[in-house]
Amino acid sequence: MLRFLPILLLLVISVSSMATTIKSVRLSQSSATTRLVFDLSEHANYHLFTLQNPERLVIDLKNIQRPKLLDLPDLSKSPIHTIRYGQRDTSTLRVVLDLKKPLQANSQTLTRPHRLVIDLYDASIPSTAIAKVEKTSPVVEKIKVQPPLTIKAVTPRPPPTKRNIIIAIDAGHGGQDPGALGKNGTKEKTVVLAIAKRLAKLVDAEPGMKAYLTRNNDTFVSLRQRIKRARQHNADMFISIHADAFKNHKAKGASVFVLSERGASSEAAQWLADKENAADLAGGISLEDKDDLLASVLLDLSQTASLEASLEVANTVLSGLKRVGNVHKKQVGSAAFVVLKSPDIPSILVETAFISNPTEERKLKSSSHQNKLARAMMSGIRNYFQRNPIPGTITPQQHIVSRGDTLSMIAQRYQVSMVQLKSNNNLSSTQLNIGDVLLIP
Repeated sequence: MLRFLPILLLLVISVSSMATTIKSVRLSQSSATTRLVFDLSEHANYHLFTLQNPERLVIDLKNIQRPKLLDLPDLSKSPIHTIRYGQRDTSTLRVVLDLKKPLQANSQTLTRPHRLVIDLYDASIPSTAIAKVEKTSPVVEKIKVQPPLTIKAVTPRPPPTKRNIIIAIDAGHGGQDPGALGKNGTKEKTVVLAIAKRLAKLVDAEPGMKAYLTRNNDTFVSLRQRIKRARQHNADMFISIHADAFKNHKAKGASVFVLSERGASSEAAQWLADKENAADLAGGISLEDKDDLLASVLLDLSQTASLEASLEVANTVLSGLKRVGNVHKKQVGSAAFVVLKSPDIPSILVETAFISNPTEERKLKSSSHQNKLARAMMSGIRNYFQRNPIPGTITPQQHIVSRGDTLSMIAQRYQVSMVQLKSNNNLSSTQLNIGDVLLIP
């Protein structure tokens, strides 16, 4: 039973809240200037410097969340060879521009909307001339006025089809494996399946989301098969639900786990050795035609992104569980659970309570408590994908009410009217409650 495995490592650093995200990167060129624009969700605090041999421009962005996948502009006709980015430390995202030749750079931030604008000039242009150009040329989007054209009727191209976000929900144990047993005979496999089904209903009711249950009845599914089923259904997140047990019947509270570094390392070795996995990474990345070093690097990048995402969603789920009742661990734990070892799907394991505690055993059998646990997990899932939308998925804009929020402040933030907000959310007054989810028009 997984609950008896020792915890290999306790996480002592919680994920800091990084409000700013890079929404897109754009590039435009004139005869003398190349302009790179980073569209941001909030104001950017940054530091810029150059390096030589080879020529590089480095931008350190403070408190900006590392994007899972950034759609970069075409650089083929620009003086920029490549754009690379990665987490320099826990609070700094480093963006590196590999340049084809020495260039001078000027930068500034703009608001409404928030942007970081970087202008690249040929190093032979005097800095005084650059300053003169900047004084006389405000930073605006350039619009080319074209002469009148004869418009031909064309068939409009249909908008690209967007898909749902898939949440794989894994009810632990099943079939001949009952899991832990409560003092009054309650089986872990039974209560976690009930919770999983309640969570699936909440996910299916969420616009743009769809649930997949790795088991929806009392059947046994091996740990590896659970991961395989989630991958076959293109899951964007994996949540395994369990109930803890301990010889001390007074032990109580929920816990949330992610994969430990040791577990990730052992899984990476198995993936690289197993040819069946060679073409199985998400995003269409195949390891089959890569040399050992490159395959190892690609797998490491995938695992790093997955673990970072897992830790973020684990913290939001744990915050929700704290509002439901006691938590056994105040921080997210990490262990080498097999069921968490997908290298490219954010995965967490939730120990909902101690079934060995008679009081918590009664709660786990209660439909109202099962609903509370499911809602707490749903809140974490929703919060994660609001902060980390996946390109190509249906992501309706929502706002979760927090302490200090007012309807007028929310309306101003999203540049909509209070009347629209009230109408869109069937509100009869301006009164809000913490945790309310508002759909933004």
